[in-house]
Amino acid sequence: MTIRDRGKLKWQSASFIPQAFEMTSEMFRDQARTAKPLLDEHQTEEFDLRIAYATEYNHAVKLTVWEDGFTHDITGRVHYVHPITHELRMEREPGEFERVAFDSVVGVKVLN
Repeated sequence: MTIRDRGKLKWQSASFIPQAFEMTSEMFRDQARTAKPLLDEHQTEEFDLRIAYATEYNHAVKLTVWEDGFTHDITGRVHYVHPITHELRMEREPGEFERVAFDSVVGVKVLN
C-alpha cells in the first residue's frame, strides 16, 4: 500500500497563523491605549514656568509626552522654545536634538 502524501497542501490551512498573532498583538496594544489627559490652564502655566526655569539655569528636564495613546518620557536639556511652531527643541545628548510639540506634553519635571 502506497502512502499518498498531500505535500504542501496539508500546510495551507495553517497559513493564517502569522496574521492571527499580529491581529492579537494589535488588539492587546489597542486595549492598553489611554486617552490624552486634559490639562487646565494652571497646569499648562506651571509647565511653562518649569520649562523657562530649566532653560534659564540650564537644568535637565524630564518631559512626559503623550503620543498615539501612550506616554513616554524624554530627558534632556531644553535648547530652544519656538513660539511660532509651538515646539520645544530638546538636546538629549550633546549634538542630538529632538523636537517635541507643546500639545503633546502632559508632564514636566526639572532635574538637577
